[in-house]
Amino acid sequence: MSEQASATTPTPLWEVFVRPRRGLAHTHVGSLHAPDAVLALRHARDLYTRRQEGVSIWVVPAEAITASSPDEKDAFFDPAADKVYRHPTFYQVPDGVRHL
Repeated sequence: MSEQASATTPTPLWEVFVRPRRGLAHTHVGSLHAPDAVLALRHARDLYTRRQEGVSIWVVPAEAITASSPDEKDAFFDPAADKVYRHPTFYQVPDGVRHL
């Protein structure tokens, strides 16, 4: 590939998720541009775990993520509001039960 062709081809955007030592869930920490997954992972390590903040890194192509729009949150989440059994207040917790 020529230099001119590479200058006009956009570099893919990757979303970066890091799992910190103190927890089990990966958390979105930012985005970066890289030509492939291997370089995205290396760049993510260098950018987002410089102080050894994580034990695991995920890089996901931004184009592979489908997300709801914050502007449509009412219409998107309203169907769940009528299901009271999904709320913890619906259940009676017996005395003596801990860590539920």
